[in-house]
Amino acid sequence: MRPSLLALAVGLTLSSSAVLAQQAPALSEAPLRAHLSLLADDLFEGRGTGQRGGDLAVRYLETQAALIGLKPLLAGGYRQAVRIEGSKLLAGSAVTFQAGRQSITPLPGKEIVFGTAGGKSDVRLDAPLVFVGYGVRAEEERWDDYKGVDLKGKILVMMVNDPQPTEAEPNRFAGKAYTYYGRWLYKFEEAVRQGAAGVLLIHTTASASYPWSVPANGFSHERFHLAGAGNPLEGWLQEDAARALFAAAGHDLDAMRARAETREFTPVELNIAVHAELRSTIRQVEQFNVLGVVPGSDARLKHEAVVYSAHWDHLGMDEGTRRDDASDHTWNGAIDNASGAAALLAMAAEAVKRPAKRSQIFLWPAAEEQGLLGSAAYVARPAWPLKDTLADLNLDSMNFVGKTRDIGVAGAERSSLYASAGLVAKKMGLKLAPTIPDLSGAYFRADHFNFAKAGVPAFNVGSAVFSGDGHFDFVDAPQKSAARLVAFKNDYHQVSDEYHADWDLSGMLQQAQFTLNLGYALANGATRPSWKAGDAFGKVKR
Repeated sequence: MRPSLLALAVGLTLSSSAVLAQQAPALSEAPLRAHLSLLADDLFEGRGTGQRGGDLAVRYLETQAALIGLKPLLAGGYRQAVRIEGSKLLAGSAVTFQAGRQSITPLPGKEIVFGTAGGKSDVRLDAPLVFVGYGVRAEEERWDDYKGVDLKGKILVMMVNDPQPTEAEPNRFAGKAYTYYGRWLYKFEEAVRQGAAGVLLIHTTASASYPWSVPANGFSHERFHLAGAGNPLEGWLQEDAARALFAAAGHDLDAMRARAETREFTPVELNIAVHAELRSTIRQVEQFNVLGVVPGSDARLKHEAVVYSAHWDHLGMDEGTRRDDASDHTWNGAIDNASGAAALLAMAAEAVKRPAKRSQIFLWPAAEEQGLLGSAAYVARPAWPLKDTLADLNLDSMNFVGKTRDIGVAGAERSSLYASAGLVAKKMGLKLAPTIPDLSGAYFRADHFNFAKAGVPAFNVGSAVFSGDGHFDFVDAPQKSAARLVAFKNDYHQVSDEYHADWDLSGMLQQAQFTLNLGYALANGATRPSWKAGDAFGKVKR
């Protein structure tokens, strides 16, 4: 070969290698399925927070991180401690309402669920019940349900969701979509800020976007919160129970709801006395986020990073389950979220083989099911500076049905991540799934949200599993496939969320590959992602 041709061949080879190095490596299904089937196995006992199964999951993840070749970000290894407080309600606890001459004690689990997050094992409360509408204070919406009323020491009862749009204001509180003000987390937080003795949310399936069984199951387990961050009494009232309670005191629940849809609403003393006696086991628990990094290859850019996240926890096992008990007491959480945790392992294993220019962090947060506690702890004490964190791409409840012609990126439209996602999808022969109103508050229900609150562009890279709406273009048997996805609503936070060997994971693999491809596009990109002008989270300073 002549020297000039040899130089050309070498140049082309080097050029091709450079292009290849900037692309995400290809994933294969076998590792993803293996991790998924094991993490969702009864052996891991539902990966419960504060339970043996959770400890096993952490040990498995950190072992795999080391085997894969991820580098530890923290002194001592792959674990970041998350210190939380556990509370488990004991038998004999009750909440009784006195409305006029009527004494009403709703049935625990059927009509009311409650617990304490105040850190005391014995709570005795006698306080008036006050209706506070949606329980929202939102300066940007010119909305304040509290109006400066002193509510210290009182029990607040409020609606879930946020004020609904009107003909005059079709876009208030994002129209029909959910905002963070509609989430139970916000409402519990606001009750703490008001100095209330407790808070009860009125449940409807439409307003909460999930059935009564979800809070009922949640409160039947040990509940966790960051220490010192909760209310002495907090829980939910089933709608019919709330209606009867209001009626006993001479109030019409629907009329009160209507009043609460206006800015003029003020808190209403219901003339209902609450007597609560709660006995709980309280314990301090140390859980762990698991995280590792693929260092960047570019000396100038490696101090910046893209984060991929997926929580490892689910609801665990019922305590005291007998081994001879034939009924199912394990909340395996196969889709929610062994799927995301497994996908992250498969992605990390390939990412270490081909580093991007910027660093890539793989994060498995703890205690997501308890209120996004692990990711909140990470953001409060980040292992990588948030100012140098480009984005968080989260995986939660992935597609187990089959391949699609599109990809869900709900929430990406808040930032330049949407345009980046569009380019990546096009290269993969995909289109972006249509943006639809977030009627279930999905954007605020996964770990990426804590990054968003801290000012880092973030979203949940998803299928319709998370919102359960099935709006995706499936390659095979579209109607049947969409119906299977929608049917997952019946398994969400139930013992029936179990792994099935006959699942078609091609869609899950596709979703994981898209996420890795997007991460590489950001990690190798010329510019950093940015929030859309005017987006609420874009105002947050890192």
